[in-house]
Amino acid sequence: MSDTTIAIASYSGYGHTAQIAAAVADGAHSVSGTQVHRVDVASLSDADWEVLDCADAIIFGSPTYMGTASGAFHAFAEATSKRWMTRAWSDKLAAGFTNSGSMSGDKMHTLQYFAVLAAQHGMLWVSLGLLPGWNTTTSGPEDDNRLGFYLGAGAQSFNDTPAVHDADLSTARHLGRRVAEQTRIHRDGLAARR
Repeated sequence: MSDTTIAIASYSGYGHTAQIAAAVADGAHSVSGTQVHRVDVASLSDADWEVLDCADAIIFGSPTYMGTASGAFHAFAEATSKRWMTRAWSDKLAAGFTNSGSMSGDKMHTLQYFAVLAAQHGMLWVSLGLLPGWNTTTSGPEDDNRLGFYLGAGAQSFNDTPAVHDADLSTARHLGRRVAEQTRIHRDGLAARR
């Protein structure tokens, strides 16, 4: 069987979200037989659209600005309408990640936006699949999923530093690995039906 192909369709305004996208890619690469392609949604070429159309799964990523995904991501989402009309992405797997300067920062709205976009395309959503970390007196900020998101990976990066928290990068790697594993299971199941 051919390799599983994961596309990461993301935008990064100041570099934090690009670091998270790289961690998601690392996690997906850790699953044998997985190819990963990163696509910058702010500068899409015909070849990038081809990558997205051929991928088995698409992971959406954007910083959260003013309570939602970036303007560049919204423009990309609108541009997917041609795929929506033909159901080109139907039954692909989908997931998402986001980042903002605040611990909450209304990141859940961005993740919900990604999930609704995926649902409109008929895609199948893959959740983060981690229990929340850092929610007891014996846990700490080094825990995976330290911000307690379920729908996707949420990260917090201080506005005055280029660094991304190690726990958030680890959580992003988990998301990439989970999507790659679930995509392999999904593909195997489809192949078995034939």
